[in-house]
Amino acid sequence: MKLQAREITSGLRFPEGPIALADGSVLVVEIEGARLIRCTMDGRREVVAELGGGPNGAAMGPDNRVYVCNNGGFNWITEPDGYLRPHGRADNYHNAGIQRVDLGSGKVEMLYTHCGDTPITGPNDIVFDGRGGFYFTDHGKSYDRLMDRGAVFYAAEDGSHIEEVVFPMITPNGVGLSPDGRTLYASETETGRVWAWPVLSPGRLGKEPWPSPNGGRFIGGPTGYQRFDSLAVEANGNICVASLVAAGISVFSPAGGLVEFHAAPEPYCTNICFGGPDMQTAFITLSGYGTLVAVDWPRPGLKLAY
Repeated sequence: MKLQAREITSGLRFPEGPIALADGSVLVVEIEGARLIRCTMDGRREVVAELGGGPNGAAMGPDNRVYVCNNGGFNWITEPDGYLRPHGRADNYHNAGIQRVDLGSGKVEMLYTHCGDTPITGPNDIVFDGRGGFYFTDHGKSYDRLMDRGAVFYAAEDGSHIEEVVFPMITPNGVGLSPDGRTLYASETETGRVWAWPVLSPGRLGKEPWPSPNGGRFIGGPTGYQRFDSLAVEANGNICVASLVAAGISVFSPAGGLVEFHAAPEPYCTNICFGGPDMQTAFITLSGYGTLVAVDWPRPGLKLAY
């Protein structure tokens, strides 16, 4: 089926990380624009903060602050019709890590750049557990013939602690939690796979034995050639994964297997979040042409921790 989308705004510089706010507006980051933007339903846009680097994913945290995965930046290719796409690590790569933005003042602070001696090279997506911490994926970066192996980290909201909880992964991207908080999900871009781990306690995951490559339980894979991007979870536990190339939203059952697929109108369908009074509006970023759209979703989305 095709997404029946209503355009909210266009002309954004590769939007990602949508956050639906209680006042009806939606926050997005611009990866190429390196900003946090507030979009209202009448199409107006307001710059909330200048972030630098390449802000990639975002989530609302405590105390009216937004936590941003900043990947440090990409190089960019602009097609003749204006279509924008990332192309490898930025020549002026910098500022990778987890940033925290105060929505009232616009103040930006860097919370994490390393886990011990391990640098965070390409953080991508983030989810809060409501128990004092958050999980985030580190997609890594590609350097000519080399590519980082990725990981999932767990970190304290106040900047006091960070630990690696899943390694290795191949370009981990989206991350989310089940409605009861007892299962962590993550998607991989280049493999087109979705994985699940039981959450035993905050930052402690159960692991499957070999031959699982990362201790995860396999949930599902692509239909045709799809590169998986970020994800969101429905109130019933389904996992909604945005995809690139054969673009759209793939909906997977938490027990495993594809439930349905909603086709998008352009190849860079990068992220989804839920909002509205009944949590049944999906806000989706179509990043190549810089568009934020709204879709009446067939089921309610999960209310997040903040």
